[in-house]
Amino acid sequence: MTGPAARDDIGKMSFEEAMVELEAIVERLESGEAKLDDAIGAYERGAALKRHCESKLREAQDKIEKIRLSADGGVTAEPSEIG
Repeated sequence: MTGPAARDDIGKMSFEEAMVELEAIVERLESGEAKLDDAIGAYERGAALKRHCESKLREAQDKIEKIRLSADGGVTAEPSEIG
């Protein structure tokens, strides 16, 4: 499930929802119980979830940078110290 419908599904997820699913996929893959085709599909979905989480984190970092207050109380766009 890595076609357009899967990407739309992932795109609607919050960061937290995507992380929960990604953690579940990692646990399933680490258990070694999945059949090869299922494991490949899970890996592909996990990669898409990872990209989505990274995107959400970048968005959050950009927002932090935009609202960070300067020492004199003015708003500045200086980079945050996150990651």
